[in-house]
Amino acid sequence: MPASPPRFGAQARVHGLMTQLARRHDLTAVMLVDDEFAAEECRRAMQAYCCEVVLVHNPHGWEGFAKRLLQLRSLASTRSFERLRVTVPALQRALDQVLRARRFDVVNLEFSFLGHCDLRQAPPGERLPPVVVDSHNIDYELARQYARAGRSLVRRLYAAANWRKLRREELGTYRDADGVYLCSAADERRLLDQIPGVRTTVIPNAADVEYYQPRPTDPPPDGRTVVFFGLLSYVPNLDGVTHFVQDIWPRIAEARPDARLKIVGGRPPASLLALAGPRVELTGFVPDLRPHLAAAAAVVVPGGGTRLKIVEAMAVGKAIVSTTLGSEGIEAVPGRDLLIEDQPAAFADAVNRLLADPDLAMAIGQSARRLVVQRYSWSGAAQALEGFYRQILQGTRSST
Repeated sequence: MPASPPRFGAQARVHGLMTQLARRHDLTAVMLVDDEFAAEECRRAMQAYCCEVVLVHNPHGWEGFAKRLLQLRSLASTRSFERLRVTVPALQRALDQVLRARRFDVVNLEFSFLGHCDLRQAPPGERLPPVVVDSHNIDYELARQYARAGRSLVRRLYAAANWRKLRREELGTYRDADGVYLCSAADERRLLDQIPGVRTTVIPNAADVEYYQPRPTDPPPDGRTVVFFGLLSYVPNLDGVTHFVQDIWPRIAEARPDARLKIVGGRPPASLLALAGPRVELTGFVPDLRPHLAAAAAVVVPGGGTRLKIVEAMAVGKAIVSTTLGSEGIEAVPGRDLLIEDQPAAFADAVNRLLADPDLAMAIGQSARRLVVQRYSWSGAAQALEGFYRQILQGTRSST
């Protein structure tokens, strides 16, 4: 997917790292773009920091009848649905042209799904570039979790047929890479358990701490609104918010008759739209998230995903209630920087505490803001990634 303009978690990670790296390095971007994105808008946004932007149309969308057909096709294939969705011959042709035209120091691969592409190419006589993979998630582990505990039988059955293919492809991509960077120490351990010799580092998700910060023009917390935000077609987000609405929200609504739930994010499926009501609002995509966060009394993160929502809400100074999985990779102190509860009743009680005690919510939000500024800015993350690139370059040069 194109990195910019960033409108959901995975984009925000790529955009944040690329814009910071571009301050000191020359970047070329080759990216797939499907019909869900405005290609020219994305091109203009990325040309602000890239020397060259090549966007290749992907005919395989994330939604609708075409997606279902591709899923059915994947059942009869040795390749995973995720691999089939990004198998686009025009992408390889674009990569051939770019990589053979000039020498690159590093090829950075976003997501393991594109590991089948030939990325180690260079002009005649030039050194081949090392390949470094950004692992946003250990995706086959997510798929395996759906196979065991998906919210629908169809999803469980499909994940059971798909996750082993995804595992073979994903681990093959990591094994062939010169380095892999991951979002959390837990994911790093999972990978090293499977491939002990791979070179890894942790580059945690971060936030644009200048953009996401409390502003005097923002509305004050209203004392009653609970906010969830994220891309709603992304399965971990959808599962998390559905679990919250069905299993946790009724407990909050019973204890706090004035409470309101606001779900912010694009591409909500019909199953989620059906849960809307007088006290549950779905806004759809919003161009500026900050006023919605500012007015919230609390932010909830009841599931997994890339955890961008945690650091962005922290940067705005909001009190968050999350699960252990939802906050994985964020070195926050429970009770000081956020509240963590894994059981529905305890999660609801934690939200109700914040609604009842604005001073507690403010103190947690202020502590969260300090943590993000100190440890989770994109500038710091990009500097760490730059150091990882240099280690890999030194290692590949010494071995040739």
